[in-house]
Amino acid sequence: MRSLIVAGTDTDVGKTVFAAALAAATDRYYWKPVQAGNEDGGDSATVASLGVPSSRILPEAYSLETPASPHRAAEIDGVTIAHRNMELPECSCIVETAGGVLVPLTRDTLYIDVMARWGAPVVLVARTALGTINHSLLSLESLRARGIAVLGIAFIGPANEDSERTICEMGAVRRLGRLPILDDLTADSLSSAFSSNFNLDDFA
Repeated sequence: MRSLIVAGTDTDVGKTVFAAALAAATDRYYWKPVQAGNEDGGDSATVASLGVPSSRILPEAYSLETPASPHRAAEIDGVTIAHRNMELPECSCIVETAGGVLVPLTRDTLYIDVMARWGAPVVLVARTALGTINHSLLSLESLRARGIAVLGIAFIGPANEDSERTICEMGAVRRLGRLPILDDLTADSLSSAFSSNFNLDDFA
C-alpha cells in the first residue's frame, strides 16, 4: 500500500481521529512528523488510544512543547526544523500534518512545500460547520497549484448535504465519506463508524 497524507482545512477539524481510524482500518503505520504541544502525550498517544498498535506508531521527527504553529513553537523551544529530518518513511504510513495546508514549518517553508516533495496523495479532512466551503476550496486550490494529488475529501461532523455537495462539485473532488461526531469516542466506536461511512477500497 502507498502512503497517504492526511491534511486538514484548519486546526481541530478532526484529522487526528480520522487518521487513527484510517491507519487502524488499513494496517498502515501512523506518523506525525511535527508535534507542537505535548500535553497528554500528543496526537500519537491519542492515536494509540484509538486502536493503532504502538508498534505501528512512528516517532515524531520533532516533538515540540509549545502548542503553536510549528515555526513559532520551534523558535520558542529553541529547535531548528531541518528538511533532512522530514523525509517520507519507506513503510506505508498515514502521515498527519499540523493544522491547515499552509501552516509554516519554518520562516521560509510551508507544510505544503514538504508535502509536494513527498509526492504522496492527500486526503483532505474538512469539518461540516459554517465556513467549510471557503476553507475547503482554498485548500484544494493550494494543493493543486503545487501539483499535489488529492485522493478525496473526508468530512467530519453532522451531515450538511448542501455544503458537502457544493465543495465536491465546485472543487472537483471525490467525497470519500463523512465521520460523525462520536459522543463516546473509543477504538471500537471509531472503528465501527469508519467502516459504516467509508469504503476501504478508496484508500488502497
